[in-house]
Amino acid sequence: MSNHLSDRIKNMSTSATLAMAAKARELRGQGKDIIGLSLGEPDFNIPEFIKEAAKQAIDDNYSSYTPVDGYAELKQAIAQKFKRDNNLVYKVSQIVVSTGAKQSLANVAMTILNAEDEVILPAPFWVSYSDIVKIAEGVPVQVPTSIDTDFKMTPDQLEEAITPKTRMLWFSSPCNPSGSVYSKEELEALAAVLVKHPNIYIVSDEIYEHINFAGDHVSIAGIDGMYDRTITVNGVSKAFAMTGWRIGYIGAPEWVAKACTKFQGQITSGANAIAQRATIAALEAPKSKIQFMIDEFHQRRDLVLQLLGEIQGFNLNVPEGAFYVFPDISSFFGKTLRGTEIQNASDFSLYLLEQANVATVTGEAFGNPNCIRISYAASEKELREAISRIAAVL
Repeated sequence: MSNHLSDRIKNMSTSATLAMAAKARELRGQGKDIIGLSLGEPDFNIPEFIKEAAKQAIDDNYSSYTPVDGYAELKQAIAQKFKRDNNLVYKVSQIVVSTGAKQSLANVAMTILNAEDEVILPAPFWVSYSDIVKIAEGVPVQVPTSIDTDFKMTPDQLEEAITPKTRMLWFSSPCNPSGSVYSKEELEALAAVLVKHPNIYIVSDEIYEHINFAGDHVSIAGIDGMYDRTITVNGVSKAFAMTGWRIGYIGAPEWVAKACTKFQGQITSGANAIAQRATIAALEAPKSKIQFMIDEFHQRRDLVLQLLGEIQGFNLNVPEGAFYVFPDISSFFGKTLRGTEIQNASDFSLYLLEQANVATVTGEAFGNPNCIRISYAASEKELREAISRIAAVL
């Protein structure tokens, strides 16, 4: 009997970051010493106070189905976090807790987009944005940026990309994969374009908000005229090193929150009970509890920029947040290295894996074919060794 897979799954891309991580694990299984700089996963352990909250939740028998949109106590903690950190006032009825920020994004796409609706994606963008939009039958519209503008979309580019079919704009700040951070002035300039187009909604992915070396984080929902049109997406995976706990959330207009709750109720229902109780402790804690991780990422960024800057052919800018560098390596295109012809970023990334035993991710997966993404969510020892290997094979 033949396999009758849907066109939907046939047309879906495999996550490039997860695919590279799987390849790295496969090579490790063959005995190769692979240094993984492909995954966006903090290498820190979860802070002890969060673990203690989870243990307490187990002892308190939080084992039943959870409300579809999240525990009321967690939603209240999220509302307080939005007010404290972002100066955004959301009622608990405007908040939905999901199984990771990725599900939050999928909920929004499935509840707002109709077939052929266009979604503007400033490139580079996180790998899953495009396919999530396609699953919802929307049309991703990539707006290319370059290292010369720190990979940020300009107001003119936004205006030019808008058509009568444009329904949404999706972006992240700090950005995965570029580490770029939009300033208040830059967000205000984008908002000045958007106010002329009242039928466009904004998804602001702020999962990296605390890993920000440029100063205070700014949410576009706080810009005049944007609050009622913005879905603010966040979670605890990055800043709290809780990737495996799978808790994401949105703050949104109430009609969006209700729709997302309705959709989630038919897909996964409520998120994990123990993880939700632990997240309450995480969000109620002051930022000082996780400052040590942010400081360490800052130091690693500077180290990686210094070491990569010593390799001829790497064109670098200074990312102001997240834990990635996104060098332009197009100077290697058309060259032959150790018998391997490098035609694009995918060739280059695969070359580093096979020749240097270092896993990175091609920029093509993020909408920028001239770059690769290097995660510095690894120890200083691993980073030094990885870049030494890269330098040796180039």
